[in-house]
Amino acid sequence: MKARFPKFDFSNLRAHWAPNLEFAQRANAASLIPAYIEPYLLKVMMQAKKKIDPAKTDMHRDLDIFIKQEMQHCRQHIAFNRRMHDLGYELLKPIEAKFEATFARFLAKKSLRFNLAYSEGFESLSATACVLYFEDYNELLEQADPEPTNMWRWHLAEEFEHRTVCSDVYHELSGLHPVLAYFYRLYGYFYAIVHLGRFQLMVSKKLLGHDRATMTPDEVTQSLARDKVARKVMGRHFISNFLKICSPFYDPAKRREPRGYRAYLAEFEARYDRGPVADIAA
Repeated sequence: MKARFPKFDFSNLRAHWAPNLEFAQRANAASLIPAYIEPYLLKVMMQAKKKIDPAKTDMHRDLDIFIKQEMQHCRQHIAFNRRMHDLGYELLKPIEAKFEATFARFLAKKSLRFNLAYSEGFESLSATACVLYFEDYNELLEQADPEPTNMWRWHLAEEFEHRTVCSDVYHELSGLHPVLAYFYRLYGYFYAIVHLGRFQLMVSKKLLGHDRATMTPDEVTQSLARDKVARKVMGRHFISNFLKICSPFYDPAKRREPRGYRAYLAEFEARYDRGPVADIAA
């Protein structure tokens, strides 16, 4: 696990960056989530770090790397989303403001236990998404533009890389009996699925509705057909992944590695990683 410091160039980004335009817009909708959930995660983990015994040096080291990785994810998705605004999707701005306020409310009103369980639930979803982008989505990513494709694969590869951190911190600080900790973990996971799933679905509908407003009836029919294909691929393994994470024996450290993800990170570092010194200078 390590922090990487890429700089993507979104100046030529197209909203429809994949051949399946509706898949691209559903991914674009998902890009709003990291821009606001990652700063929230950082604040939750920084609160938690203060409560963890300093003698547990491995956990503190992992948290430090986790925080650095999430800072970069947030930065790149904010730049991506700003480009979407420039492309005529300013309708996203009020949606983003309301979404950001949700996490401020979580921090102000919810317990640290809830925030840790929610964070662990989100991280379970993110590690699953890594498998999707390295295995299931290959057919949707053929001939897709490289910049958004690499942003997503880098981001989610690092999510898989640090998949144990929020789980370790949750179990360290939940203060619950192991049986109760299991059920509360499920509560956080279910909460994250419903909250983030509804949000992404709502944003996707708005983006696709914006596009279809200027289409001919035939083009709308074609769009609906492409979207059906995209949704089928994107939801192909949801149930099996859901059941694995819900198991009382679930351990993120034992998750199967996505095919090609290690080789991809090695190649990514050679092409995109500028290092922390360059990042500070920028």
